[in-house]
Amino acid sequence: MIMEPFRADHMMERQRRERRNRLIAGGVTAFVLLFGVLFSGGVWHWAFHDLPDAPETASELWVTRREPSVTLQDMNGEVLAVRGPLYARAVGLDTLPQHVPQAFLAIEDQRFYEHDGVDRRGVLRAVWVNLLAGRNVQGGSTITMQLVKNLILSPERRLRRKLQEIRLAMALERNLSKTEILELYLNRIYLGARAFGVEAASQRYFDKSATELSLAEAALLAALPKAPSRLDPTVNLEAAQARAATVLDAMLDAGFIDQVAHDDAIANPAVPVEPDIDPQAGVTWGHSFDYAVLEAERLLGPENIPDLVIRTTIDPQLTLAAGEAAEQVLENDGSSQGASEAAIILLAQDGAVRAMHGGRDYLQSQFNRATQAQRQPGSAFKPIVFTAALEAGYAPSTAVWDEPVDLEGWTPQNFSGNYRGLVTLQEALKRSINTVAAQIGDELGIERIVELGQRLGIRSNLPALPSIALGAAEANLLELTAAYSVFPRNGQRFDPYFVTSISNSRGDVLYEHPEREAQQVVTRDVAQAMSTMMQDVVLTGTGRRAALTDRSVGGKTGTSQSFRDAWFIGFTEDYTAGVWVGNDNDSPMQDVTGGGLPAQIWQRFMTAVHADLPPRDLSAAAPRTRSERDERLAAFYSELTEAFETLLEPGENPPVRRQGRN
Repeated sequence: MIMEPFRADHMMERQRRERRNRLIAGGVTAFVLLFGVLFSGGVWHWAFHDLPDAPETASELWVTRREPSVTLQDMNGEVLAVRGPLYARAVGLDTLPQHVPQAFLAIEDQRFYEHDGVDRRGVLRAVWVNLLAGRNVQGGSTITMQLVKNLILSPERRLRRKLQEIRLAMALERNLSKTEILELYLNRIYLGARAFGVEAASQRYFDKSATELSLAEAALLAALPKAPSRLDPTVNLEAAQARAATVLDAMLDAGFIDQVAHDDAIANPAVPVEPDIDPQAGVTWGHSFDYAVLEAERLLGPENIPDLVIRTTIDPQLTLAAGEAAEQVLENDGSSQGASEAAIILLAQDGAVRAMHGGRDYLQSQFNRATQAQRQPGSAFKPIVFTAALEAGYAPSTAVWDEPVDLEGWTPQNFSGNYRGLVTLQEALKRSINTVAAQIGDELGIERIVELGQRLGIRSNLPALPSIALGAAEANLLELTAAYSVFPRNGQRFDPYFVTSISNSRGDVLYEHPEREAQQVVTRDVAQAMSTMMQDVVLTGTGRRAALTDRSVGGKTGTSQSFRDAWFIGFTEDYTAGVWVGNDNDSPMQDVTGGGLPAQIWQRFMTAVHADLPPRDLSAAAPRTRSERDERLAAFYSELTEAFETLLEPGENPPVRRQGRN
């Protein structure tokens, strides 16, 4: 009775041996037959008739099969977000610690420097092990064969594909050096979490360059090619560390490391750090990301977009502050006043876009209201009209008439519905008087105002219609903010720019923003006079809510018809910023003017922008503070002066309703 189990075990063992022998015999027979039939022309054609040519240079393999990927960087080169796979700059073998390539060689291809692309000993060993196991437990692919499979052939597991893989691997070894092949492998291998190559994976898992990887960290990366998704250390750390221990054992067996280093790395396994890039970064920086890609397409052409690293002018802290300012004001007061959206642009003095807020929720709407929304600026266009007046000979103290006007059937009205009579040009801007702006446009000619708008940098179409003087022509926030930035720069224009450089993941620079000379588009005197007048708008006019406590501010409010758009655009000595508030469906708000919600957002945002900057006044003189009575007296005396000048120059015809000259 005791012998029965033994016999049963013996019989089972015998059956297993017989089955194994049959598998071995079948495998050997198949192996012999395979190499025999390869000499027949029919099989040769079957295996290789569609075989692609082996690349002759490494450069061909650096770019092949790259999925579209764009990395967005801030002004300091820090990564803000990545769309698509995570690539990084290529790293050379000579820049890496020896244990990095050794870790991959130990576990993937210990005889890499001895074979010609196909490790025949390894193939036979894999066949034997798999036959003994009765299933596929070991692969015979070399690093070169893996490179061929990943970058040249499809990954399907069929005999014909394996034969092609072998032949191409041998051809690749004839065309490229071992160093080129190993560098390609290390920089193109998929290592999980959307990261391709050791540099990208090192940044993703350890927040450091691959040139700084420890032995334990290198072993963890080398553990991943076997099953990058299953062994992702951010998901299955225990399995990844177990595989890393196997890598360390292989490195010890290969003589790459000694027992002390092995034991230390086993005792202190690598642990990934929290990712530096917030998973929600693509949403946080969505509008900026879209704009960066559009700019890259404009600068390079759409065919060059698939694998780019775009460095922008963005200051992430200021951009986040813009979103917070807009959200706080709209959350508190937006709903009650029927305002649902806001956009913000911040420009440095050289035209660099330091902050861009395109809307409240990128997931809900990818429409960028800072660059794509074409809206009526209303009175925010008046600084362009009044600048044209200064160029034509007006002065801030020039007396002009605020009275009902009829310009060939067009009868513009003031917002208040009242008329002040004789006022200075400065007061007309400060109080945003429509009748004065309309008369100036009629007197100077709308074409002159259109030309000045284009000179200041407005690219949108400006139709030569009388109503353009009151801001009826559509423009976007970016270009209008850029036009205002000419005033604190003493008449000099820098076109706004968003991209400082574009490179590919190998580090090749494809574009670099050129150094530019400023264009003098209006005279210094005119720009400073406008700056002084616009400071008065903030001190005592419609823009009082935008005032900052520690520095001078110039700016202008704007409100379109039926309260559909509200703007405040202003400047300090350091920055120019624009704010738009409205609704995407163009529905009217409830009495929201530029001096209300937009000025509040502007003030809150610019307080944060200047928090760490020393107080600096604008270069233009501050306005004289006058009471309303003083303004009327100034206008009266200006009118008398012009009247006397006209008597002394009887041959001249003074401009309509303008009572003074500079």
